[in-house]
Amino acid sequence: MRRSIVLIYIITCVIPMFSQVSVEAIIDSTQILVGNQTDMHVTANIRKGQKVSFKSWKPQEFIAPGLEVVKVPTVDTLDTGDGFLRITQHLRLTSFEDSLYYIPAQKVKVDGREYTSNNLALKVLTVQVDTLRPERYYGAADVQDNPFLWTEWESIVWLSVVAMAIYLMCVLAWLRLRSGKPIHLKVRIIKRIPPHQRALNTIDEIKEKAAAVDEKTYYTRLTDALRRYIEERFGFSAMEMTSAEIISRLNEENDREKITELAMLFETADLVKFAKHTVGISENDRNLVSAVEFINSTKLENQPVEEKVMPQVTEQEKQTMRMRLSLKWAIGIMIIVATALVAYVGWLMYDMRM
Repeated sequence: MRRSIVLIYIITCVIPMFSQVSVEAIIDSTQILVGNQTDMHVTANIRKGQKVSFKSWKPQEFIAPGLEVVKVPTVDTLDTGDGFLRITQHLRLTSFEDSLYYIPAQKVKVDGREYTSNNLALKVLTVQVDTLRPERYYGAADVQDNPFLWTEWESIVWLSVVAMAIYLMCVLAWLRLRSGKPIHLKVRIIKRIPPHQRALNTIDEIKEKAAAVDEKTYYTRLTDALRRYIEERFGFSAMEMTSAEIISRLNEENDREKITELAMLFETADLVKFAKHTVGISENDRNLVSAVEFINSTKLENQPVEEKVMPQVTEQEKQTMRMRLSLKWAIGIMIIVATALVAYVGWLMYDMRM
C-alpha cells in the first residue's frame, strides 16, 4: 500500500514538473547570402530555481560542417510572471559557401537532465554574376572626403576661441601683477640699547667734549640726556616739562637724596642757560657725577637687548594687497576654466573621429 502511494505521488507531482521543461530553437532567417550573418536562439522554459546549462561555443567553431559561430554566444533571462523563466542563448552564424545546411538539435541541461531542441536548416545563397555583361558592374569607389559642415565644427571653434581668450587674459593679468611692486611685510629685529646705557653713553661724549664747549651748551646737553632718560625710564613727558615739574614728579616714586642732588643739578643748569651764571670746573664735574649716580641708582637691570619692530601698513597698501590677492585668485580660476575647455574640445574632436 505504501509503495502505491509513493508511485502515485511521483506520477502526479514529479513527472508533470519535468514535462513542463521545454527547449526550442529558432533562426531569424532561413536564407542568407554568402558571408552574411544571421542569429539563432536556443530557449529553455524552466521553473524558477532550476539550473540551466547551454553548450559553450568559441568564435569560428563550426556548429555544422561549413557553418560557423561568429562570436561567443550571449545568454539572457526573461521572467514570464507565472513561476517560469525563459533563458535564451543567442548565437550568430555565418558561412562562406553556398549550400543548404542542416543544423542539428541543440542539447540543454536542466538540473543535470539533458533536453534537446528541434532541428533547423539554413540556406546560404551565392550572388549571381552576369559574366556576359560586366559593364553593368562598377568597381570599388575611391575614398571620398566628407564635406566640411560648419554645424559640426561650430562648437569646437568657438570653445577654442574662448579658451585662447582666457589664456590671453591670464597672461595680461600676470604681467600686470608682475609690474606692481609687492609689499613685503617683515618683522624687523633691531638691537635695543637700554635707556640708562644710552644716557651714560651720551654723558661720556659730553665729558670728552666738555673743554671744547661753553657752559650753556654743556648743561643743555647734560639736562637733555637726563630728560630723555627720565622720559624712557619713568614714562612721563620729561622733555616738555620744567625742571621743577620733573623734580616734583620724581619725588613721588624715587629716593629723595638722589632727587635732591638732581634738583641742584637742574637748578644750576637753569641758572647757566637763562641767567648767564658761571660755575667752576669742579662743580661741573660734580654735577656730571650726580647725573651718573642718579642714572645708576634708578636703572632697570636685565632689560631686553633686542626689539621686534612690527611693519606698519597704510590703508592704501592694504587695498593694494587685497587687489593683488584677488588678481592671483582670478588668474588661477581662469587657468582652470581654460584648461577644462581645452580638454572638452579635445574630447569633442576625438568623438568626431570615432
